[in-house]
Amino acid sequence: MRSPAHRCRDIERQAGYLQPDQCVPPPPRGTADGMWFIQDGCGIVCGVITWLLVFYAEFVVLFVMLVPSKSLVYSIINGVLFNALAFLALASHFRAMLTDPGAVQKGNATKEFIESLQLKPGQVVYKCPKCCSIKPDRAHHCSVCKRCIRKMDHHCPWVNNCVGEENQKYFVLFTMYIALISLHCLVMVVFHFLYCFEEDWTKCSTFSPPATVILLILLCFEGLLFLIFTSVMFGTQVHSICTDETGIERLKGETPTWERKRCWEGMKAAFGGPLSLGWFSPFSDLSCEKRPSTGVRAAEGEIIEENVIEVLEE
Repeated sequence: MRSPAHRCRDIERQAGYLQPDQCVPPPPRGTADGMWFIQDGCGIVCGVITWLLVFYAEFVVLFVMLVPSKSLVYSIINGVLFNALAFLALASHFRAMLTDPGAVQKGNATKEFIESLQLKPGQVVYKCPKCCSIKPDRAHHCSVCKRCIRKMDHHCPWVNNCVGEENQKYFVLFTMYIALISLHCLVMVVFHFLYCFEEDWTKCSTFSPPATVILLILLCFEGLLFLIFTSVMFGTQVHSICTDETGIERLKGETPTWERKRCWEGMKAAFGGPLSLGWFSPFSDLSCEKRPSTGVRAAEGEIIEENVIEVLEE
């Protein structure tokens, strides 16, 4: 006896601008298993700028404020703290940028693949007309990544990647650590200005007084700007996790069709288990409620033409 998935019917005819020939064919075997990296010019430039800004802050903190300081203890404590936070921030940025955010298998919208899902009669599946994928619940298509992303929150050019269910932890850590080093920079700049006002400006820095003032003002402006920006992003991400509603779902005003997780359950799912030091490490992999392997590899066959398919009984 054949599976009910053998008989499907189109319950929404596709519009003229969503013709199936616009679908991108699935990648060859093996390419999907390589390193995840989005080849977007704007995102790459923003990512490089992010690293350069952190290196600029590193330069000013070390060579303008800490090295000339008369207090060795002050220099060591603040140097170790700042460098540790900066390292964790860049590591989190690296992981957020190079981690698959939860991309759906490309080109799996075939009759054979739908049959392999063993859907019940009356269930409806949706095909993305742009990447020829069967869209899971809460997946949205990203025009930059050119893929459907599970629980896509938004596409962030600063990490050159989408923020989805598989890399949201790293994005949250990135915004948190950038906010912390920005706050640390501002505090040190204030103390250094006070120190220079009390002492001779020529003795409080290895640079000339005008150069010192310009470098500190630029660092202060950078720190204040990124403290505000990353603090807001950190807050919105934690809010999205606690409410179990992504940014794009909130923006579109989608009515929840899923059972919402409680705040603490959502945090454990996003950060990979019960509260531990692993929550704050960009080197720990997610281990809580890992999704099944993404593909079920697309079965060989032709891409279906329908965008919305309902499974019928025999």
